[in-house]
Amino acid sequence: MGRGRAKAKQTKVARQLKYGTHDMDLDRLRRELGSGDNPTPVDETEDPFAEPADRR
Repeated sequence: MGRGRAKAKQTKVARQLKYGTHDMDLDRLRRELGSGDNPTPVDETEDPFAEPADRR
């Protein structure tokens, strides 16, 4: 017993996340992620996750 309140709260939070409107500050997100107008190029020749046969 005692699970009713906890489950009700979880359901409430889940509904808020699913159906709530979320205002996003995209400029702030862009600054936090460090993406600017000139993103740094990615060197694809040094891919550490590439298979050995792909590194030729």
